[in-house]
Amino acid sequence: MVPSGWVRHLGSDITTKITKGSSPKWQGFDYQSEGTLFVTSENVRDGFLDVSKPKYLPLEFNQKLKNSQLQQGDILINIVGASIGRSCQYDLSEQQANINQAVCLFRTNELAESDFIQQYLQLPSTINRLLGTQSESARPNLSLSDMRDFLFALPPLPEQRKIAKILSTWDKAISTTEKLIETSKQQKKALMQQLLTGKKRLVDTETGKAFQGEWEEVKLGDVISLGRGFAFKSSQYADSGTKVVRVTNIASSGHIDLSDCVYVPNEITNEYQKYALKNEDILLVMVGATAGKLGFVSENILPSLLNQNMWSLRTRNLDKLNQLFLRHIAERIVARYMLTQQGSARGFFTQSTFELVNFQVPSVEEQQKIASVLTAADKEIELLETKLAHFKQEKKALMQQLLTGKRRLQVAETEVA
Repeated sequence: MVPSGWVRHLGSDITTKITKGSSPKWQGFDYQSEGTLFVTSENVRDGFLDVSKPKYLPLEFNQKLKNSQLQQGDILINIVGASIGRSCQYDLSEQQANINQAVCLFRTNELAESDFIQQYLQLPSTINRLLGTQSESARPNLSLSDMRDFLFALPPLPEQRKIAKILSTWDKAISTTEKLIETSKQQKKALMQQLLTGKKRLVDTETGKAFQGEWEEVKLGDVISLGRGFAFKSSQYADSGTKVVRVTNIASSGHIDLSDCVYVPNEITNEYQKYALKNEDILLVMVGATAGKLGFVSENILPSLLNQNMWSLRTRNLDKLNQLFLRHIAERIVARYMLTQQGSARGFFTQSTFELVNFQVPSVEEQQKIASVLTAADKEIELLETKLAHFKQEKKALMQQLLTGKRRLQVAETEVA
């Protein structure tokens, strides 16, 4: 049912151009350090153009393929591969640019506001309808005909503009928060580099002076106990009981989300006390596609048991190694290890290799001070990530209301003109 005043239009009715790009290889061109920006499906993200790792072609490529040259406000839609249906707007007016064969250029005419169409294409129901046009094939793809024949339900132009303006305000808030998160992460990374190597010494509050003394080199296997998870069977799971922490419960931030956890009956929990977690335990995914992911246990998820494919890291002697300090050391060790694994099809940590890693530790008092500074940085990032999730959820709910006509906006006469 189309809302009152809204009209259904084919994609071909609301565009001046629907086309796709070409492969530079087919045209005899190769990448270079500057020239025409070449946009591929990797650059097309959910609602924004990511050119953090740009590719360039000679200007002649753009001149030769004029039909797929980009203009400010053009909508780009991935039509092939795993990111099919993802879309964004081209917003780099000063840069000559072109697209490859996996990206569709969708340029609107006077019937449709480009900003509105961009938001409309982000709506889950739109994406589902769009992908429903595909034929069954091993490699998903959208054709240009699919885009021309796709039905858009559009309100009058003034309402389109107002809806797009409201949603773009949320986009700016989301983008600003994402940048703050990235900046905070980089600052923490730099802080870790300084504090965990002793290049920067913090002030001892008892003396009012910077910490002194040499750091001691230790072997990881000598100062931590490493526990493995248990391979619980699905037949052991119950609707309630003791929580089981699985790899999928660990978020990229390290937060452990047990909103969809599984349980084992309380009556058999005592049999698995070897796998019981403690507050401040550090969890490390040691095998699989997410090998290297770290999780941090807090009291609110206890009691819990550890599932397979993960280790728990726990300091052996708190008088020698602070558990929170170990958390940040583990981040550093894992990050360095993962750099050596780039290109590996399947990540894997071996206990013998992991426990042989050496690192340096200061006094426990200095460890505690370092840990408190880095933990404060973590909390700042966590607060920003919570804020980001809230913004995204709010925008998603608003999209569902505004882009379907369930909620209508009042448009002033001055906005209609």
